[in-house]
Amino acid sequence: MSTHESSPIFALDIGTRTVVGIIVYETDGKYKVADYIVHEHKERSMLDGQIHDVIAVADVIKQVKEELEVKHGTLKKVAVAAAGRSLKTKRTVITQSIAGRPLLTKQDVLAMELEGVQKAQVELAEETNHEHQTSFYCVGYSVIRYFLDQELIGNLIDQRGKEVAVEIISTFLPRVVVDSLISALKRADLEMEALTLEPIAAINVLIPSTMRRLNMALVDIGAGTSDLAITSEGAITAYGMVPFAGDEITDAISQHYLLDFPVAETLKRGLTTQEQVTFTDVLGFEQQLASTAIVKEIQPAIQQLADKICKEILTLNGKAPQAVMLIGGGALTPTLTKEIATKLDLPENRVGIRGLSANQHMQIDTDHALIGPESVTPIGIAIAAKHHPVKYLSIIVNQNTIRLFDLRKLTIADAILASGMNIKKLHGKPGLALSVEVNGKLCYIPGTHGHPPKILCNGEEVGLDQPIHENDQIEIIQGADGQHAIAFVKDVIEEINTLDIEMNHQLFSLSPAITVNGNTASLDHKLEERDQVQITIPKTVEEVLEALQWDHQVHLPKVLTYFLNQEEKIHELTGSQIFLNGKIASLQATVQNDDKILLVQPEKNRVTIGAVLPEEKLQQEEMVVTFNDQTVVFQRSRYTLTKNQQPASLDDEIQERDHIHIKEDHSLQPLQFHDIFRYVDIEVHAHEKGKRMNLRVNGNPASFDTPLSYGDTLELKWE
Repeated sequence: MSTHESSPIFALDIGTRTVVGIIVYETDGKYKVADYIVHEHKERSMLDGQIHDVIAVADVIKQVKEELEVKHGTLKKVAVAAAGRSLKTKRTVITQSIAGRPLLTKQDVLAMELEGVQKAQVELAEETNHEHQTSFYCVGYSVIRYFLDQELIGNLIDQRGKEVAVEIISTFLPRVVVDSLISALKRADLEMEALTLEPIAAINVLIPSTMRRLNMALVDIGAGTSDLAITSEGAITAYGMVPFAGDEITDAISQHYLLDFPVAETLKRGLTTQEQVTFTDVLGFEQQLASTAIVKEIQPAIQQLADKICKEILTLNGKAPQAVMLIGGGALTPTLTKEIATKLDLPENRVGIRGLSANQHMQIDTDHALIGPESVTPIGIAIAAKHHPVKYLSIIVNQNTIRLFDLRKLTIADAILASGMNIKKLHGKPGLALSVEVNGKLCYIPGTHGHPPKILCNGEEVGLDQPIHENDQIEIIQGADGQHAIAFVKDVIEEINTLDIEMNHQLFSLSPAITVNGNTASLDHKLEERDQVQITIPKTVEEVLEALQWDHQVHLPKVLTYFLNQEEKIHELTGSQIFLNGKIASLQATVQNDDKILLVQPEKNRVTIGAVLPEEKLQQEEMVVTFNDQTVVFQRSRYTLTKNQQPASLDDEIQERDHIHIKEDHSLQPLQFHDIFRYVDIEVHAHEKGKRMNLRVNGNPASFDTPLSYGDTLELKWE
């Protein structure tokens, strides 16, 4: 470290009420405040840390600059800070379905977190009527909690389930704040040498790097707002702002004692240094009161300020920090440290007001009053300009030059946010799902998942958490979309079973019957959207017979309708019999593996005319004779028979709705000798040729037309 005094550092703290200009020198690692100037704004040209009237603010800056130049020469460069109260904090929740996806990786979780930050950017832009989300620069974000299937979980990496969610708190700095700062400086003939955030500046003064692993809250209580910063594990992890600060305490005094606001402000400042205070109200009455009495009256306002600060600390940090440091003029509010300690359940000595006197590396001339908590931020800005200046970082993203504020360790994720790319759209879309109906139930076959984007930094593939540097060349290639779902019948069948049965002593193995939209299909049939797939395996005897194509062999019991002499008659026909495992069964009986089925056909289903005629109609007229010593029985019916008006016999089969007609034949003639030839065969042998045939009945000569009687003896001889 040089033993010579460095060149002066000119720093400006541009606040809501005042502009503070300081000149600081560094000697052997210690800082010396050589001079400072404070001027109040002539009008409300600053609001919540943002310059609303650039010209008016530039005039005050120029006045401070010129007064310091009288002693310290021309000042061209200056260190400034963006007010912590300008920071915008936003909570967002990102939910994703992960059903069927591989285990979540670190890059998957980072992408979700980044999507949450970008969602917050978009919502902030909409709420503040900015045209583009890049109007806000993300200066940090913290994960509040992860969810897996709507249950809290510590880490999402390598998890699997149906749905994940991440809740993020993101902090943004409006770019217009920095732009207006630069404009005001230019009008005052100044160039911005370094930029920092006010909370960072204060931390550089109060919390050395050796202490930053502690979980601490720094609260800068100004006039209009209370700005917060949280440190943990060596870094600033969160920023916040409460629109409630010193002015509310001043206003409480003003309202209670009927004081003009400037008078109330002076009275408030005297409460910490004087036991008795004297003031004159707007009616002209002078009062003298003990400071403790006034503090008691304004205690509700002090408690309200403490309550709002503590709630914001718990929101940002998720729990009470190890310690709380208060800076800024409002930190001197009586009893505030005690109230904050109580509400955070901390020992009182863990909440303290810090000024420059706490910094062993800071030397302050005795003729300067800039040593209290209100001095921390201006000095911090000067120190940050020397050791932690915020610079612009220029990188190229997909051939577009992007400039980032180097407020923290920057990564590829920050580059994507600054470029305005939609994180969600960079990931390939999943392929379309295919929906089909299987046995009446909807079945969804998902498409393949989209691929993550490919990120190249200077030609090498990197992840979202890769640090970036000046002039890095970044190329982001959108991830390929997933393929649309393709499925075949075999893909929607959980299990292909066969039915093994024994049918009429033969073994059969029946496979499922498959149809798609009513048409027979194979297992390799390709499915289309909204196809209706039906997969059936025989479950009953009837379905088994149909599958074997034996159903036509089953004869069901039925009736035969016919007409006899014009009178309608019904004849019942027997059907097939079915036996299942040896027991008679119906067609609807349930069949299982290894069952035995036996189909027995009826012996006779043929119905003849003779089978349906009355007994008396079937009686035959008989006559017995002897022919050449052979007994012959003559039979003939006394009735004539027709079927559908055609001659018929008793053996003719009856068909459905046949007309049978039978009547007694009164014209029958007596039997004669020649009728015997219907019952016997006569052969003429060779040796009989030339002989004469002689016919006799009972020994008497006869002819072919000789009448016959019962018991007659007939002879036929060749002589």
